[in-house]
Amino acid sequence: MQEEVENRTVNLAISTTKLTFRTIVNGYNAWKRHHQAKVAQKTSQLPIGKQSIKELIGQNQGVSSIPIEKTDLKGFEQVARKYGVDYAITKDQNVIPPKYTVFFKAKDADALTSAFEEFTNRKLKAKEKPSVLEQLNKLKELVAAILPDKVRHKSQERDL
Repeated sequence: MQEEVENRTVNLAISTTKLTFRTIVNGYNAWKRHHQAKVAQKTSQLPIGKQSIKELIGQNQGVSSIPIEKTDLKGFEQVARKYGVDYAITKDQNVIPPKYTVFFKAKDADALTSAFEEFTNRKLKAKEKPSVLEQLNKLKELVAAILPDKVRHKSQERDL
């Protein structure tokens, strides 16, 4: 009786070990299939958003370009991502200051026009806004005129 219980215990341990090993192998194989399918899907997809000029031209669609200032690059990138415009930015270092050119394309002409309308509207609004530094300097002068003894000057603080 004791020997039979020991045999069943050993048999159960071996069966459990085989089961867990098979489960691990099956899980690994499932992960590998999923990973290969994901990689295959990525390679078949066209890149979206910011990319190199080679990738942009390689998509066999018309590419347009415009020159742009460095200060406006982030604003353009935000708008381009919002409207799904594919673009590539190049820097011409032969000119001082460096000149940037944006190459772009979109599946819809409407998306492209609306993206550029929003971008130009943002630029125009930024030019119309008054400078915060100028307003701060005006307020400093106003306070200095009202309360001259309360205004500290850096040259006075350094002499102490």
